Amino acid sequence: MPQAIHLHADLVFDAVRSARSAALSPVAASWCRSALHHRLDPTSETNRERLDARALADLRQAHEPLLAIANPVLDQMFRAVGRSGCGVVLSDASGLILEHRIGEADLAAFTQVGLVEGGRWSEAEEGTNGIGTCLFEDKPVVIHRDQHFASRNIGISCMDAPVHDPHGRLIAALDVSSCRDDHGPEIADMVAALVRDAARRIERDYFCSHFGEARIMIMGDAPAGTELLALDRDNLVIGASRAARLRLNLGEGQIAQPRPLEQLVGSDEAPSFEQGDRTVLRQALARAGGNASEAARLLGIGRATLYRRMARAGLRN
Repeated sequence: MPQAIHLHADLVFDAVRSARSAALSPVAASWCRSALHHRLDPTSETNRERLDARALADLRQAHEPLLAIANPVLDQMFRAVGRSGCGVVLSDASGLILEHRIGEADLAAFTQVGLVEGGRWSEAEEGTNGIGTCLFEDKPVVIHRDQHFASRNIGISCMDAPVHDPHGRLIAALDVSSCRDDHGPEIADMVAALVRDAARRIERDYFCSHFGEARIMIMGDAPAGTELLALDRDNLVIGASRAARLRLNLGEGQIAQPRPLEQLVGSDEAPSFEQGDRTVLRQALARAGGNASEAARLLGIGRATLYRRMARAGLRN
């Protein structure tokens, strides 16, 4: 193992010294960040620090709405990958591990490398790694064994995807890792697809839970229904998921106040009383099964008034 550590460190140092390496590979770019920006040493054996139990409990309480949604997904993920030696991990946006699901046979290995609750896995602390690099780049990543920056982490394979809160902000990283040496790149790619899908489910369910009183609209054909809008009773958009914000090119200021759905999706028309009348009249007629007299009664107006309003709104009975 010392020889492997030495060879890996040489590869990292060669990439960092190369003027072109960062442009050729996302992993090399992360290695350069780790060495030049964070001033980390790939050969360091510094003891890993874990958050103490009380601080971790406080942090978990602060993330209770997220964890209530995520925990069932973590359980399901572990049932799918746990027998192969994989552990399922959820960190916060700083790379601190909030939850893990690890089999008893693999717990010692995960504990030794620090992939347990309270572990710190930002790029600033561990260099290139699944959790930290996923959070830095805000996109799914696979960091397989010797792609890690720190030589002490080259026995780990990590598959990660970011998780965003109902307001589109990065809030967590979902990670599946393996400390076994029989997990090759092909298995990593298969697991990575499961991780991406699970992260989307957490985002979707968190969004729907947060906007529980609203009507949820699914846009387009995005994977796992992630392009979501929350609408109030007046058809004003009061929330948009991360995927919907990207699709509609919405900045935070554009969604801070409720806005008409038509305005956001590019089919905006000036509001008018005629539009409101048309909606109310159609609903009344639908409730009355097309019977004008019954519709007028439901609206509390005379039949002649109903016909005048229908004509003004361009409706026929």
